[in-house]
Amino acid sequence: MTSGGVRTDSPVAGPVVGNDSLATLLAWWAQEHGDEVAITYLDYRFSVDGVATSLTWSEFDTKVSAVAAEVQAHTAEGDRVVILARQSTEYVVALLAAMRAGRIAVPLFQPDLPGHADRLAAVLADCSPTLALTLDDQRELLDSYFAEKGIGVAHVTSIDTVPDSRAADYAPFVPEPDAVSYLQYTSGSTRIPAGVMITNRNVVTNARQNTECYMTDEDDYGTLVSWLPLFHDMGLVLAVAVPMWSGRPVVMMDPIAFLERPIRWVAAMANAEGATTAAPNFAYAYAASRVSDREKAFLDLSDVVSLVDGSEPISMKSINRFADAFAECGLPRTAHRPSMGMAEAVVLISSGTPGELPKAVTFDREALTRGLAVVATAETPSTTELVSCGRAFDQQLRIVDPESGKLLDEGVVGELWLSGVNIAQGYWNRPEQTAESFGQTLEDDGFDGSGVDGRGWFRTGDLGVLHEGDLYITGRMKDLIIVDGRNHYPQDIEATVEQAHPAVRKHSLVAFSVFDGQSEQVMVMVERSKVVEAADLDRDEVTSAVKAAVSHHHGLSLHDVLIVEPGGVPRTSSGKVSRAVCRKRWAEGTLKDGRPA
Repeated sequence: MTSGGVRTDSPVAGPVVGNDSLATLLAWWAQEHGDEVAITYLDYRFSVDGVATSLTWSEFDTKVSAVAAEVQAHTAEGDRVVILARQSTEYVVALLAAMRAGRIAVPLFQPDLPGHADRLAAVLADCSPTLALTLDDQRELLDSYFAEKGIGVAHVTSIDTVPDSRAADYAPFVPEPDAVSYLQYTSGSTRIPAGVMITNRNVVTNARQNTECYMTDEDDYGTLVSWLPLFHDMGLVLAVAVPMWSGRPVVMMDPIAFLERPIRWVAAMANAEGATTAAPNFAYAYAASRVSDREKAFLDLSDVVSLVDGSEPISMKSINRFADAFAECGLPRTAHRPSMGMAEAVVLISSGTPGELPKAVTFDREALTRGLAVVATAETPSTTELVSCGRAFDQQLRIVDPESGKLLDEGVVGELWLSGVNIAQGYWNRPEQTAESFGQTLEDDGFDGSGVDGRGWFRTGDLGVLHEGDLYITGRMKDLIIVDGRNHYPQDIEATVEQAHPAVRKHSLVAFSVFDGQSEQVMVMVERSKVVEAADLDRDEVTSAVKAAVSHHHGLSLHDVLIVEPGGVPRTSSGKVSRAVCRKRWAEGTLKDGRPA
């Protein structure tokens, strides 16, 4: 139902969903709230206190139309337009301009992002863009990168040199709901990055789901606050999609600004009206440890609505550390919202109930290795604590036996299958991979086997279990370590290794298995802690401590312990450790540690 152009069948008001894209939603809000601030960027590159740049909805809309006209001049419908720029308001303008022009946007990152030049080249080769949008002061860098890598892009346009007057040349385009809006390249934590085809209907639907799940039901109340990279699924939805659906303003900063001084993120929440933010689990513990008591004295966090926590694994220790650290600032403990998300669902899949405390259950680790979720008792010798990711939000979730394709009972670990309007079309230029994962049939699914609206089911590759109706994630199928018929989750091994020796750097290690031609061998790669000088590192002592801890807690014999310098563990563009890259490099013989030759 609608009334005056506003939805009334939703607890959070928003535009009517018809032939909408994120860009047409922007135009709607420009008409409704043209003079109100839509987007603010806090730039800390040249000032420790930051410089704020804001655009009203009307200014924002004009700039998007201006760049869209430029995009239309150099491309045809269906062409891919890549955004290769640093975090900025211009990045958001470019992303929405590509959509408004009726092209397929590809949100990426600047070529000097440390450690990801080759990944970027692979993605560009995969999507074959016609046009690249960048910033004028990054143009030379981009041209040099293209030349070095032998990448041919027909046109490069500097977003910030397009005059607003160019908006008059924009040719109105009516988007199709099921046309591809953008390609969301996966982070590559378990495989080579693939471009997830997100349609207009997918992203508008998930924007609504996120708004209803995490924000208040009061019209025009609430602010999005984000430092997450805009090329990442959670960052894009939080800072672009949700504001476009809800009409709520967004305050952004660069990830580096957060890492340098986490107080900037926390202060932005305190200064915002009804803040909703999101971050990986480590960021909450990091902020709690880096914000001083003196800084807390100036913070009022009583107005915070939601702290979305969507990484794997989620640690209750990190949740409690953040809650305890900022309790004196009035932070509601119920604001923390552990969640499950992935690019193929746009982002949001499940979350805890608003107003309830985050919860965790301690399971019998030995039972989990056999695929059963058994609540631990005081006598259980080995345990694993898992944090609840709540329940599926406005979509369907099932736990399925990955081998037989049959539904599993509550309490049995299996693969997560999803069906909903927010589930993507498939992977760009990967028909076989798409057919393997999307559009699956599931017997006894509560429908006719073909999921929501006949859309079929998506096989996530994630392992999880339902306990008392809530979802608990146990790991990734491709990461699962199977030795002598027993399942071991790498994050459990990594948690053990973190505590084995003070020279092991926290959150900077990876456990994975490799096949040596006869059997599976378990390896761990750890970074040296910065509190231990390289000259003082006793590799034999660390190796012995790690092997002993893993043997004691998991009954596993490690094949090797690789110790590298800080920053040496391979990571994805979103900062996750990459077990897939470690396995690949080991197979190629290029995975090395820092021990003397």
